[in-house]
Amino acid sequence: MELHDVWFVLIAILWIGYFFLEGFDFGVGVLTRLLARDRAEKRVLINTIGPVWDGNEVWLLTAGGATFAAFPEWYATLFSGFYLPLLLILVCLIIRGVAFEYRAKRPEEDWQRNWETAIFWTSLIPAFLWGVAFGNIVRGVKIDAEFEYVGNVWDLLNPYALLGGLVTLTLFTFHGTVFTALKTVGEIRERARRLALRVGLVTAVLVSAFLLWTQADKGDGASLVALVVAVAALVAALFTNRAGREGWSFTLSGVTIVAAVAMLFLTLFPNVMPSTLDADWSLTVTNASSSPYTLKIMTWLAVIATPLVLLYQGWTYWVFRKRIGTQHIADPVH
Repeated sequence: MELHDVWFVLIAILWIGYFFLEGFDFGVGVLTRLLARDRAEKRVLINTIGPVWDGNEVWLLTAGGATFAAFPEWYATLFSGFYLPLLLILVCLIIRGVAFEYRAKRPEEDWQRNWETAIFWTSLIPAFLWGVAFGNIVRGVKIDAEFEYVGNVWDLLNPYALLGGLVTLTLFTFHGTVFTALKTVGEIRERARRLALRVGLVTAVLVSAFLLWTQADKGDGASLVALVVAVAALVAALFTNRAGREGWSFTLSGVTIVAAVAMLFLTLFPNVMPSTLDADWSLTVTNASSSPYTLKIMTWLAVIATPLVLLYQGWTYWVFRKRIGTQHIADPVH
């Protein structure tokens, strides 16, 4: 296996890690409108991800940086062609981070309500747009002989990509719902389990349709295995959630995300961005990669830094592992 193949796999792993972690993060943000009934319950939901949301976004920064360094042609074409949706995602992530930090800075109800509304929308919009973006990457876009994107933003809003957006939105919401059931106690926990069943049924239909479409269009034996794992894990997550086994349900919903994203990368390889104008104009792991020397230096840096990052983030989740409920929320100080 060549180094550019190794880095394709590593970038796939980074995106899988990002969607696994930020997936429940986005899902909890959406639940501040769908599940929480009052200010205290919204604070419970926000507190479940408060210690970890910023660490989860490190995976996105690393995935983007690795793409820029390992596959500069891919990075350039992707960010120029998908400029508007990626800019919207970036703006949402900035506002979302500010909302988490500023919401509790003042006691006025309007102030807190406005920031909670911002958390909801800046969780929902990226959750949808990431699916649209990856749907277009897998499906292919208009790339010319100079490896430049020559389409427009409306070309990105095709049925396959829009279905992908609905898949990531519902799947992340389901992932966040079972995470909420795992991290809370009392009535909010029971309502999260009931909501997870309803959201999960819709998710199962959308995920199955999207992955079957992908398999029929670009799949092979390896992607078929990933498809089966993703759908089976999602169905099992629904059953374990109904049985009250929140830990298993969260793990299995995570397996669904891992297998589904892995399937997309399996169907993509050896391309990184297929061209719908001419297959010879597609960006591949070969023509889009950096020099072997650059990839070699990056590999050594990854070997040293990655274990440290994983250990630190794992320690963070261990420290904040306990369940919380409304009884743990202090009365606001005016």
